[in-house]
Parts: sequence; C-alpha cells; structure tokens
Amino acid sequence: AKHGIPPGRGAMVLGMGSLGAGRLHASSDLDLIVVYDADGVETSDGRRPLAARAYYARLTQAMVTAVTALMSEGRLYEIDMRLRPSGTQGPVATSLASFREYQLNAAWMWEHLALTRARAVAGNADVAADVDAVQLEVLARGPSAAKVLHEVAEMRERIAAAKPVSDPWEAKLGPGRLQDIELLAQAGALIAGVPERSVAAGLLAAVSGGWLSAPDQDTLLASYDLCWKIQMVSKLLTEKPLNPDTIGEGGCALLLRETGYDSIAALQGALETQSRAAAAVIAAVLPRQKDGENA
Repeated sequence: AKHGIPPGRGAMVLGMGSLGAGRLHASSDLDLIVVYDADGVETSDGRRPLAARAYYARLTQAMVTAVTALMSEGRLYEIDMRLRPSGTQGPVATSLASFREYQLNAAWMWEHLALTRARAVAGNADVAADVDAVQLEVLARGPSAAKVLHEVAEMRERIAAAKPVSDPWEAKLGPGRLQDIELLAQAGALIAGVPERSVAAGLLAAVSGGWLSAPDQDTLLASYDLCWKIQMVSKLLTEKPLNPDTIGEGGCALLLRETGYDSIAALQGALETQSRAAAAVIAAVLPRQKDGENA
C-alpha cells in the first residue's frame, strides 16, 4: 500500500536446514534465505517508491518481524538468516544474480552442504524455479568425493572441539547423533550432485556412490531415528536439557511410548550403543586428518 507491488518478478523464500529437510520439532527455528529478481526494474511504483534493493530488504524485515513478534501466545517462530550469502555481513535479501554468482564462485564447502537441503517454501513460483535451477547447477559442479569427505572430517573435528558433549541424553550433538549423521548425509548428496533433503536419501546416495555400505547405512539410520524421537519428545516436554529425573512420570511414559522401550535404563543403553556404532561408521568412512587418506 505504501511502496507499491514488488518490482520485477518478485521474491521467494528458500527454506534451509531443518525447514528445508522437513524435520521441524516443537522449538525449531527457521533458517531462511530471501531471493528476489527485480528483472531490470529499478524502483517500485507506489506512492512512496523505493529502489528495488531497498524494497526487498524492507519486505524481508517486515516478514521477519511478523513471524517473530512476541504476542500473547508467544512467537510463531524464531528466524535465522545467517545462511544467506555472506552471512550477517550480506544484505537481508539477495538478488537472484548475486545468489547464483555467490554459490558458484564464492561459497564455502559447508554452504554447499547446506544447499543440498534447501527447498522453496513461499513466494513467486517463477523465481523459485530459477533458484531451484541454480541449486541443481551448483550441486552438479560439486567437488570430488575425496575433497568433500576431507572437509567434512575437518568440520566434524571443529564441531566436537567447539561443542563438547557430556550429557548422555543429548540427542542433537555428539558422535553418532543427529548433527553428526546429518552432516554425512549432506556429504552423500553433495558428492552425488543432487538435492537429497532427507537423511535417508542422502545416505542412500552415499551407498550408491560406493563409499558407504548398506549395513552401515542401516546402523546410521537406526541411531538417527532413535535420536530424532528423543529430540522431538524432549522439545515438547522442556526447554532445558532432557533429564528423566525431572520430567515426571508422565514425561517418562511419553518418552518410552514414542521410542518403544520398556524402561528409561533400556532406552539410555540403546541410545549409547546405537550412537557409538554410528560414530564408528562415520569415523571409518571419513579420512584421517593427519594424512588425508581414507580410513
């Protein structure tokens, strides 16, 4: 009403991370990138015209404010836009041309791993189709399997050093748990050059690529499935780290019902056993950092 209709072809919202993969739990935030195509139009045509770049920046800020505003029932979602090109140093909305240039020539390996899970979630369908085409173009030009696995091994070590885990009930972080397995699945998709958004599909791509065995895939999926169920229940029950001693009898009953175990001790034992087995699989397929050769 103030600045006119979106100049050019409009904008789309690219869902990244858990949103792109369709794996949200009760307290997930949304990782988003807004991509627009002004298509040569320099300003909007409203009563207070804006330059195209400023228009889409304000539109993005308005969207973020609307979704994250604190109301009587809380916030709808938290939004994280740090996955956009150049992170917090870049504009909040990215032109289609800039998005393509950045992804093809300037993005880091971890950004291409993240791109395997990206999915259009809102906005102009034609712009979304062009973003999909950029995604496919970038992934098709991906680096070699050896380079991807070497970088993933380095990322894994950095994550472990930055976020050491001592909580036995931590489902997201730690060897053989959610984030660890997701990273390997993204590597499978990037090496295959396709946007396989689910963990199962990414690991299947790794099996098809010949660097992960089918039994090892089953081991990883078993740990991922159990960790995901624990994570979902945990986020429903408490904002604090999961502790069976503090969630009450009903909370423990819900946890056991959703995971299919008869006792908390049995569930904890399964979590430790399955994540340890998954961690061993991941360590075996990634190169040793001292020499960069496959284990």
